[in-house]
Amino acid sequence: MKKMLVIITMLLFSSAGFCQLTKAEKTRLANHLDSTLQVLSRSVEGLSEAQLNFKPDTGKWSIKECVYHLALSETNIWQWMQGLMKAPANPDKRASIKMADDQLLAGIADRSNKIKTSEPFEPKNAKWANKDEAMAFLKAERAKHIDYIKSSNEDFRNHVAEQGPAGPMDAYQVLLLLSQHTVRHTKQIEEVKASPGYPAS
Repeated sequence: MKKMLVIITMLLFSSAGFCQLTKAEKTRLANHLDSTLQVLSRSVEGLSEAQLNFKPDTGKWSIKECVYHLALSETNIWQWMQGLMKAPANPDKRASIKMADDQLLAGIADRSNKIKTSEPFEPKNAKWANKDEAMAFLKAERAKHIDYIKSSNEDFRNHVAEQGPAGPMDAYQVLLLLSQHTVRHTKQIEEVKASPGYPAS
């Protein structure tokens, strides 16, 4: 009887396309989430209010607005991933994914392709009083997310979003997007710092 239960369990997992992350995938994602936040932290550390609020152009974000956007994105993208994981696994959709992980990371980091954000991600929706509050929130959330990835045995690869910023993508790639999104806007922050008129202090 016990042997039969093992066989049935294996068949169920096989028919659902069950696919736990490998140790290497977990490590890569956890390290990426940590390192991208560290680079952002160094980029905004010690800046004055004048520097944080400077805008290179009326249509562009300040450094503080970039931080607010990232803090909002941390929650919104994570909730998107959670919603995807709560839906039934759909491994048959994996064939529709056109971008490998490394291609996705490169595309998100490419600042030559400008994308207007959607309403929930707009800095005007920030609930924090200043950059430090937003960064403290972002660090706390990111720490929770890294712990979750390290301890989870969920089937991230077989939950596929049919529509995403880079086309169909699995839940693991959504989390790569979350992390690499930090890189994209850290680059934007460095662009602000390099702009004519940026305050020296």
